[in-house]
Amino acid sequence: MSKPLSEMSLEELWTLFPICLTEHKEYWVAWYEEERTFLLSFLPENVRISHIGSTAIKGIWAKPIIDILAETDENQQSMENLLLKHGYLCMARCGTRMDFNKGYTPRGFAKRVFHLHLRKYGDHDELYFRDYLNGHPEIAKEYEKLKLSLRRRFEHDRDGYTEGKTDFVREYTQKAKAEYGPKRFA
Repeated sequence: MSKPLSEMSLEELWTLFPICLTEHKEYWVAWYEEERTFLLSFLPENVRISHIGSTAIKGIWAKPIIDILAETDENQQSMENLLLKHGYLCMARCGTRMDFNKGYTPRGFAKRVFHLHLRKYGDHDELYFRDYLNGHPEIAKEYEKLKLSLRRRFEHDRDGYTEGKTDFVREYTQKAKAEYGPKRFA
């Protein structure tokens, strides 16, 4: 019998859940829409839900994990309680940011995996990055190339993989903000 995820070390978790990239799948949008509908069935009406991450960028390789941004001014504890009650696990918290996962099992990834990023309204740089890459396919391909170059070296080091992308993400998020302006997602 495998031990619960909550009892596993970071190294055990990274071994069980390696960085795996796959070609873009059209059904990722449908998976997002289905999960969005599920979230809207129990979250307060004033929560804005958006598809972010590489599965929201057309035509590039990605981890087959649907990233979701939920922006709200609701009480974080009540939001956490709702998400926990509906199958999400809180994986990280830092200030006003909380990250939840769904689809991680003691045997590895489930068929559908979700990361939900809970943020305060206006904390949505991911939307700028997503839209910029969708509007600039050549930059999206550069991002794909970077990710493909990092995946083997950091297959069992999610933090290293993320850190390897940080400068690229920051650079193009800033370019997006300059191009789109501060009111794009108001």
